[in-house]
This record gives sequence, structure tokens and C-alpha cells, in this order.
Amino acid sequence: MVRVRVMVTLLLVYLALTASLAPLNIVVGVLVCTAVTFLLPGQHYRQMSWRSWPSANLAFGRYIIMLVKDLVVSGIQVARIVLSPRMSIRPGIIAIPSQTSSDLATAFSAHAITLTPGELVVEIDADGIMYTHCLDAPHAAITLAEAQEKRRLLLEKIFS
Repeated sequence: MVRVRVMVTLLLVYLALTASLAPLNIVVGVLVCTAVTFLLPGQHYRQMSWRSWPSANLAFGRYIIMLVKDLVVSGIQVARIVLSPRMSIRPGIIAIPSQTSSDLATAFSAHAITLTPGELVVEIDADGIMYTHCLDAPHAAITLAEAQEKRRLLLEKIFS
């Protein structure tokens, strides 16, 4: 039953991305989603209780809003650095512990950090520490630690 829900979800995403409800496109979508679903290992599916769906969806919405805000603010900061006559940057690599309970949540955190301009996760070690290159390392160490704590709380709600 879980596999069918995953197939339907993938099919809906596929149809939304292709923006076509042509019969041939639907058939191709069903075939692709079926193949992808059967290639995924079945033991990693976990049941999510219906009671946690509203809070998970709310947390996901808040996560997206936080990510967009971080993108805009970081973009403005990087533009200010690049356009200033003197480059007052102190690049460096800082270590940010993900402190998440799953590898997927750690991957989402690393993705969010890498998407923001001026920051790039270069490595994640076995303990979940994300080594991040920043244009202004002293300033980023404080702000990234605070942002990671917010991300961690939201991702725990999404993936729990």
C-alpha cells in the first residue's frame, strides 16, 4: 500500500512538472514512476501517522519561507560585498554540527546552506558535521549556527 502511495505521489509530481495530461504522457509517467518505485528499497519506507501530517506540512511551509528569506538576505549581502570598492571579506571554512536524527535531514540542511549565496558545504563527516566555506567566516559562524538550529527544529517536525 505504501508503494502505491509513493507511485501516485511521483506520478502527480511528474504530471505537474511536465504540465501535460496527454494520454501518452500519462502512460509514460506511470511507467517511469513504477520503475522508480520498484528500484527504491522497500525497507526504508516508514509509515507517517495522519496526525503528524498537519504539523509536518506547516513545518515544511515555514522551512520554505525561511529558505527563501535566507536566499534573499544572503544574495543582498554577497552583492554588497562584490560591489564594494574594497573587498572586506575574510573567507574561511567553519564547522556546523547538523544535530539532526536522520541523514535526509542533514542532506536538506546542507542543501539549504549551499543554496544561499556566499556559503558552500564542502564536506559532511560521519558525525554529521558540515564543513562550510563562507565568504565572511567570522560573521557567518554566528548566523549559520542560529539558522541551523531553526532548520533542525523544522526538519525534525517534517521527518518525524
